[in-house]
Amino acid sequence: MKVFKFGGASVKDAQSVKNVALVLETQGFQSCLLVVSAMGKTTNALEKVVENYFSKTDYQAEIEKVKQNHLQISQDLFAENHPVFAEISVFFGDIESFLRRNKSPNYNFVYDQVVSCGELISSKILSEYLNDIQFKNTWCDARDFIKTDNNYREGNVNWQETEQKMNSLNQQNCYVTQGFIGSDDNNFTVTLGREGSDYSAAIFAYCLNAEAMTIWKDVPGVMTGDPRKFADVSLLDHISYEDAIEMAYYGASVIHPKTLQPLKQKNIPFYVKSFLEPKNPGTKVGASEERSQKESFILKENQHLMRIATRDFSFIAEEHLSQIFSLLAKYKIKISLMQNSAISLDLCLEDLYLTVEELDEELQKLFNTEIIKNVSLYTIRNANLEQLNKFYQDKKILLEQISQKTIQVVIN
Repeated sequence: MKVFKFGGASVKDAQSVKNVALVLETQGFQSCLLVVSAMGKTTNALEKVVENYFSKTDYQAEIEKVKQNHLQISQDLFAENHPVFAEISVFFGDIESFLRRNKSPNYNFVYDQVVSCGELISSKILSEYLNDIQFKNTWCDARDFIKTDNNYREGNVNWQETEQKMNSLNQQNCYVTQGFIGSDDNNFTVTLGREGSDYSAAIFAYCLNAEAMTIWKDVPGVMTGDPRKFADVSLLDHISYEDAIEMAYYGASVIHPKTLQPLKQKNIPFYVKSFLEPKNPGTKVGASEERSQKESFILKENQHLMRIATRDFSFIAEEHLSQIFSLLAKYKIKISLMQNSAISLDLCLEDLYLTVEELDEELQKLFNTEIIKNVSLYTIRNANLEQLNKFYQDKKILLEQISQKTIQVVIN
């Protein structure tokens, strides 16, 4: 079985949904499973619903905007009396019903129950459209197969139970399902983290022993830099699992950090291809003893640079680090870069859950702290050291770290 993952950009409107069918024509639509993200900016729009719900502002109006957008897309794909319209209304009715009866003050729990509907609706629309044009498939709910704990917004997969659930799938058939979501022991929805649809595809590929997995993007493949951010980038036609994992760790947006491990464990080839040019080979990620030597650039934006220093000018010792890291874990803040001196620790942080202020407040009970918000972290792999001055030109460097031929700089 082959696993294909289509992201939000590839199903953002009616023409994009039709293009998925064109992609499938080039690849063959036999024995495959499609993992689908929410359409376009739907996830952001549903996040706004959750924000308004907790701030007690008009969340119903936000739901209606998202609903009308999906109905408009569907009107361009289906006949007027198609049953998909009733199903879309049911999905949005479920969101409103849940929010009306919800008693939980847990933001992350509510987030997962609401935002997950984007994937459910988009996959249903795509499945129905493909069936209408004779790409016969079965729509299935990923929550029936991917089982997790109740760590809402970043669920941890129960691999044994997930594999058992997937044994019921007939690998001779074709399926359309959702990325980003699973369910806990109580069958409440649990999301797998932002951009978690790639990870979902890898989970299905691993459990189904897929022959290959392909992620369809709006770029030709894995590039030496995001073409929207860097000039003169080129395609990496083949990279090793190790290179891909390293690039994901540093923040390459084309690959989700968790995606590679399950694929590497079973040596499942992984392709990144363009849904705009589906016949092009794209990038193959797989087993290789050779590491890429091409210079590549990775940018992580919306980071925060925090400096933590002891108050009595004592060394930053193990007990201090233990206190700091336990608080980072408590507030679910990820470290993108770390550098320490005798009496201070510099951390470049990713604040996905908007808790850095709470972290800072707690750290100030023990340390002196300073935060510079909204900085950017650049990582240059296989850096051409002779050309660094050109890169540094007109940039205010706040922090720099060099290891072998990898350079990381934080810039304001």
